[in-house]
Amino acid sequence: MKLLNYLTDAGVRLGINIPHGVLDSAGVCSFAGLPAFMSTDELLASGQLGRFLEAAQAIAQGPAAGRQLVSESGLNFAPCVLAPEKIICLGFNYRRHAAETDTPAPDYPLLFSKFNNSLSAHGSNVMLPTKVARMFDYEAELVIVMGSTAADVDQDEALDYVAGYCIGNDLSARDLQWRTSQFLLGKTSDGFAPIGPYLVTADAVPDPDALDIACYVNGERRQSSNTSDMIFKCAFTVSYVSRHMTLRPGDLLFMGTPEGVVWGHPEAERRWLRPGDELVTEIQGLGRQRVQLV
Repeated sequence: MKLLNYLTDAGVRLGINIPHGVLDSAGVCSFAGLPAFMSTDELLASGQLGRFLEAAQAIAQGPAAGRQLVSESGLNFAPCVLAPEKIICLGFNYRRHAAETDTPAPDYPLLFSKFNNSLSAHGSNVMLPTKVARMFDYEAELVIVMGSTAADVDQDEALDYVAGYCIGNDLSARDLQWRTSQFLLGKTSDGFAPIGPYLVTADAVPDPDALDIACYVNGERRQSSNTSDMIFKCAFTVSYVSRHMTLRPGDLLFMGTPEGVVWGHPEAERRWLRPGDELVTEIQGLGRQRVQLV
């Protein structure tokens, strides 16, 4: 199922995208005898995702007259996870992206982090920090959303700890990223990690390592690939990270970007992002994310 967080005058609400609209979680929780979860964060922390999904499925398949739906077109989306403890990103995790940047394929996952200030939502405006940088780049990415605590888990069991997946874009200020050997400064400006619109639960994504992925700037396709080009696959990555730090519900793993980024072009052909650009990211089965750069 497709879960989402959206904003109302009363605060954040948790919804479920079903045909013909968005089902508010309040009815689902009441039907299942669960507390009223107000966000994906609360739902994941509860450990009741399976029970919640069973109830949502029953309501979605039941009589339409019994559903309380709101129109998705009028929603003000929030990030599909609001406050992860950790945002962990992989660098150079696609073979062709490593090749386009003349970077040797890594022997181990190259990990770096973003912070919660970098989260933004589908449909949001992302402010480019033009006073301190000018080389702004896009990076379409599959994002793993953890569903339960994972510490030192085996690769064969790693995906059992995953709640689902979402679309992400690892926005980057390359001139800040290259200033030092650490990527952090160029990666974690406010709004530089748009995620969503949906958290698509793992049962709806049979193989996260075989999804088409694309990025468009002002309608022009700049990236077009498949997650099968990833060097380190999803199960391996969850297991690897969990051997070094405990992963908790709601933690995000940005799985790297395919070829086609601005940085990958010859210097004379680089068209950096600028205010006014519209950025659209698509991943097969996960939806379509749009943000406006301002």
